[in-house]
Amino acid sequence: MTDASRRLVVDLAATSKNWALTPAGEARLRAGAPAGWEIVVVRAPTSSDGDGPPRASGEAMAAIGEAEAYFGFGVTPDLVAAGKRLRWVHSAAAGVGNVLKSGITDTDILLTNAAGIHAIPMAEFVVATVLHFLRGLDVAIDQQRRAEWSKAFFVADDSPLRELGDSRVLIVGTGGIGQATAVRMAAFGARCIGVRRRPEQGAPAGFERVVGPDQLDDELPEADVLVLAAPLTGQTARLMTRERLERLPRRAIVVNVARGALIDEEAVADLVETDRLRGAVLDVFQEEPLRPDSRLWGLRSVLVVPHVSPVSPGRFWPRSLELFLDNWHRYDAGQPLRNLVDKHAGY
Repeated sequence: MTDASRRLVVDLAATSKNWALTPAGEARLRAGAPAGWEIVVVRAPTSSDGDGPPRASGEAMAAIGEAEAYFGFGVTPDLVAAGKRLRWVHSAAAGVGNVLKSGITDTDILLTNAAGIHAIPMAEFVVATVLHFLRGLDVAIDQQRRAEWSKAFFVADDSPLRELGDSRVLIVGTGGIGQATAVRMAAFGARCIGVRRRPEQGAPAGFERVVGPDQLDDELPEADVLVLAAPLTGQTARLMTRERLERLPRRAIVVNVARGALIDEEAVADLVETDRLRGAVLDVFQEEPLRPDSRLWGLRSVLVVPHVSPVSPGRFWPRSLELFLDNWHRYDAGQPLRNLVDKHAGY
């Protein structure tokens, strides 16, 4: 690296093919670089799970010493400690829970993330899985496996089948994922209520209204569908306790696409098993992978999904690189960055 050049370390060789930076993506980075920057691409494998691996590769550690900027899946404590010239980190992940434990909070390093990049596929996932339960597809699949032709569940006087347009959807978190979900739910006629930290900022598109976290308990008894789409922070950890889940009306549907730590999984299992909840969609878990002996695997009305709601082959990197390149030029010019994380608020 010459004295005049500035270094960006790109550490995106994910072991999961869906998330690994493609050759076309690397070429786009090189073609779109601001003048005067050197790009060092780390070829050593890394993890894209959650918000990155617990430790950096030796190759990344060797490159970070002279780096001004780092683009990876989060950033690890060893990289923060070794990156004496580091001034900006951009994460290709949306969550920053582990990143904020790396030591970066105590530095002046700017942190941006991929919030909003996954909004469309995750919102479509939420709509699809809610309809799965509203239309009784879990029962249909169960009967199909037994070669059982029966309309009893579907036409019973107390059948839980309903239309999305007759449903009230409570969405905790009104960021990119929450907003995209509300827009799509509202298009089906659902009434969407949002829970956001600063309700005075108003209701985004798709939401009928928003409330603050202090009003969550009042909203739960009216929610036919509860969607968790909030970041994991000190305020949202263990948010959905057993007591709160029990405030939901009988046969409500719960969807968690946020982080497993937001919800009491054992309580979810109990409430589904006793038919208090119509169904639960869990794409994230307190411990991943989910243990083979977890009760959740065996419950017909629980959809256990291996943290793949954001997957959108062919769309992730074009969206992600558009955001990063725009931010890179903003950073280079000293302009405000998009998706700047408040390191103390946690998102």
